[in-house]
This record gives sequence, structure tokens and C-alpha cells, in this order.
Amino acid sequence: MTSKFLKLTSLTIALFAMGTGAAHAEYPEHPITLVVPFAAGGPTDVVARSLGAELGKILKQPIVVENKTGAGGTVAAAHIANSKPDGYTFFLHHNGMATAPALYKNLKFDPLNSFEYVGEVVDVPMTLLARADFPPNNLQEFIEYAKQNADTINLANAGPGAVSQLCGSLLQQAIDTKFTTIPFQGTGPAMTALLGKQVDILCDQTTQTIPHIDAKTVKFYGVTTKDRISKLPDAPTLDEQGLKGFDFKVWHGIYAPKGTPEPVITKFNGALKEALKSEPFKKKMADLGAEIVSEERQTPESLKNWVDAEIKKWGPILQAEGMNVN
Repeated sequence: MTSKFLKLTSLTIALFAMGTGAAHAEYPEHPITLVVPFAAGGPTDVVARSLGAELGKILKQPIVVENKTGAGGTVAAAHIANSKPDGYTFFLHHNGMATAPALYKNLKFDPLNSFEYVGEVVDVPMTLLARADFPPNNLQEFIEYAKQNADTINLANAGPGAVSQLCGSLLQQAIDTKFTTIPFQGTGPAMTALLGKQVDILCDQTTQTIPHIDAKTVKFYGVTTKDRISKLPDAPTLDEQGLKGFDFKVWHGIYAPKGTPEPVITKFNGALKEALKSEPFKKKMADLGAEIVSEERQTPESLKNWVDAEIKKWGPILQAEGMNVN
């Protein structure tokens, strides 16, 4: 009887193991949430929704984009850090993941240790814009006008730690001028205010600004990267117009709650790599001036190394500028 019992027990264990393996193979079994830390309609949201559409096809489950705004992305990051690591919650964030430690002293998460890393997605250049009726017509006129009228100019951004705020701060440093800054809950609302002529200037990503530049509903002073971009080949950079060394772009990465099973991360990373090769996503990003990162950067290890390096790069810069929220 003992021998028969042992045989039955072994069979039960084997069947259970097979069932467990089958369950893993079926992941995902229901929709996946992709959290975006900024407002709907903004540039990060555009990337997330475009990517989510392709990931949904590959994983055969809907990718539901959830916008959880506040405090430069730290509200959403803290939410993810405390979410259940079941493979059904992921997070798309940009440079703000690396600047948060220098800007917020009381963070409720550790960028390097509170998450599982999935991989990088796209790099996005930024553009310097003004309301359509703003007097300066080019960058040189803007710089001269800004120095003479700094106390009357307001600069919109998406709040502390947002890339629009970082870009705006670098601009003020570059021209040695301070503006009145007006934070919004994302650059979607900030762009609406610019189009409505309620604010004067805005640094924003090409994923949101190119349609407005093409339609000439804003004034466009140049791109923030060192080199010109293919989508706007005739548009000069800020660097070549006199702001030497000005080079700023936005990078995006995907994260999951700490403890998310490795097989899930591996499968989601595989889906990410496949999505980044899809023609619809490639075309959408090209149309918006975004650049899909190289295959070497699409890995968890590469993203974590990049975040670590960016924390070390931006920490001293932000601290020297006294850019601290709490």
C-alpha cells in the first residue's frame, strides 16, 4: 500500500507541475494595465497608447492605459511600487524616474530597488514653442526679448520633475534669464493653454508638438537635441542657433512592481521587442519624431544601468540649482 500511495503521490505532483506550467504558458489570462504618470493626451500618454495597441495584439489581451498624475510622476511610481506583482500591472515612465531622488526628499519608492525593469522604448526630442502671437519670430529674437521682458513671460510645464520642467530649467540657465513658471497636470493641459494663448512658452516633446508645428498654430524656435531630426529636417537646433551644448531628449522605459515573476518579465520583454519592430508602431513614432531605441537598450539590464547613470548625472545638477520639492 505504501508503494502504491507513493506512486499516486508522485503522479499527483507531476500533474500539478504540468498544470502550473500550463498556467504560466497561458499568461496573460485577462487585460493588463499600463500606468502612465501624466495626463491623457500628453506625449508620454501618446507613446503608451500606441505601444499598448501593439502589445495587445501580441499578448492577445487588451492593454488598458491608466493615467495616474501628480508630483512629476512620483504618485504613479509609488502606486506601482506598492502594486501586486502579479504580472498585470506595468508602468511607462521617462527621465523623471532618474530625477526624482534629487527633487523629492521623501520618496515612497527607490528607483533602483522598488521595481522590476523591462526595457527601454523610445527617445523623443523636445521642441521650444511659444503661443502663436508671441512677438519674437526666431530664437535670437526670443533671447533678446526674454532678457528685456523676463518678468512678463510665463513658462508652462508639467510640474516638478517633468521633462518639460527640466528642459525649461536648462533653457533659463542657457540664456541666464528667469521666467515665471506655471505648472500643469501634464503637458496635454499645458499645450491646451498655449494654444489658447494663456501661457507664453513651453518645452514639449515632438510626440505632441509636431502636429501643431505643421499646422502653424504655435511659434517654433527649434529642437533641443544636438542634431537635427528627420521629421523636421529644416528645423535648426538650439545648439546651432547659438545655445552651444544644448542637448536634451526624453527616454522612456517600462517597469513592473518588485517581485513580478521572472517568466512574466521575460514574456513581456519579448512582446515589447516584437512591438518595437511592428510597422504600425514604427510609423507612428516616425511621424511624431520619436526614435525607437536599439535592441541593446530594449533589455531589463540596459534600462537599469541607464537609470543608475542618469540618477548620478542629474543629482548634482538639480541639487546645485536648488531644484528641490520637499
